[in-house]
Amino acid sequence: MKPLVVIDVVGLTPKALRDMPKLSAVAKDGWQAELGTVLPAVTCSAQSTFLTGLMPAQHGIVGNGWYFRELGEIFLWRQHNRLVGGEKLWETARAAHPGYTSANVCWWYAMGMSTDVTVTPRPIYHADGRKSPDAYVRPPELHDQLTGALGEFPLFQYWGPTASLKSSKWVIGASRQILREKRPDLLLTYVPHLDYDLQRFGPDAPQAALAARELDNALAPLLDDARNAGATVVALSEYGITNVHRPVDINRALRREGLLEVYTQAGMEYLDPWASRAFAVADHQVAHVYVRDSADVERVRSIVGELTGVDEVLDREAQARYGIDHERAGELVAVAEPDSWFTYYYWLDDERKPDFARGVEIHRKPGYDPAELFFDPEDKFAKARAGLNLAKKFAGLRYAMDVVPTDPRWVRGSHGRLPDSAEDGPVLLCSDPAFQPSGRVGATDVHPLLLSLQGLK
Repeated sequence: MKPLVVIDVVGLTPKALRDMPKLSAVAKDGWQAELGTVLPAVTCSAQSTFLTGLMPAQHGIVGNGWYFRELGEIFLWRQHNRLVGGEKLWETARAAHPGYTSANVCWWYAMGMSTDVTVTPRPIYHADGRKSPDAYVRPPELHDQLTGALGEFPLFQYWGPTASLKSSKWVIGASRQILREKRPDLLLTYVPHLDYDLQRFGPDAPQAALAARELDNALAPLLDDARNAGATVVALSEYGITNVHRPVDINRALRREGLLEVYTQAGMEYLDPWASRAFAVADHQVAHVYVRDSADVERVRSIVGELTGVDEVLDREAQARYGIDHERAGELVAVAEPDSWFTYYYWLDDERKPDFARGVEIHRKPGYDPAELFFDPEDKFAKARAGLNLAKKFAGLRYAMDVVPTDPRWVRGSHGRLPDSAEDGPVLLCSDPAFQPSGRVGATDVHPLLLSLQGLK
């Protein structure tokens, strides 16, 4: 069987490809096509659709996180693969071709994944509260082989104010080693570099073009290895990032209307989902709005729909048109206008914000926070304090990395709504000319396309 290497280049668009000649060459003898995505156009939902061929209404991944009604908690970035409904790509292939092997390097929902090889970010949470960079790796012996060759997983360059090319280089290095030594039939690789500066500065900024050139050079060795291994290469993206300038404080609006409640500890306010009549889980340009009492739905729809920057508010019937009408979705789903995005902020007095608001706390914040990509530009001591905190870390002391702004105006790029133009939407490149489509490839078409590229159904 001809090997297949699938590279998820986050944020890749036709616009970004102009600065990526090495990646563009994948389509030189093959083809390039516009790629459809799903609502919300975010990592977890799009990847789950690519790998199952199902819409969020079927596989259940309605965003990068949601309100777990059975637990009464908001969780983003869960990791267990059992959350994803449907048969996965490699499971379908394995049923048709016993002995089929697969490897996943950093695609999401990797914990408990039935691939033969798995690599995913997984910090060490020490008993004294410290957090150290590391990765979860299966088979276990591969962990020390990868870290011995590449160093520890660069967690603090994978996300946060110091996110950089270093993390993508580590992922690419791990993928190359697995491709050479394990020779899987399927290799899934996720490279996040374009996500960073396109959100920080916007897709039209000089930093965005530089990021594309940097990643193109970093990908070249993996593309060469794949070619030398006789593999078919598919490069695709989950979404395109577009320019934004208007944050929408959806939770603050609900609180001012008396629908969202908080509780207070140590002078800090925390969102109280158990007591709230309505609240939103913000996820880039989409927000799931959970309404406890059906009698409040129309009132909440009116409040949210009247906010400047909101394009549409979807009830269950409207959600069905987008394939997102799953029980995990909010009673309402808000979609931002093209130049807008949703904050998670719920406090009305900045003195009452929780201490995690100033840190990189993807598992504690009740919504996505792109401001985590910045050292607070208005805090001239932020970087110095970060350095001091790192010194405390290396000395084995407790520390709080409180350097992130709570002013959303620095964010210049976002995604989540369906793209308004193909130029700003995701794209798919394939090195095999045999299955060139006549037009756009839908998100649910990726699963059967990848099977077909290996002669499977």
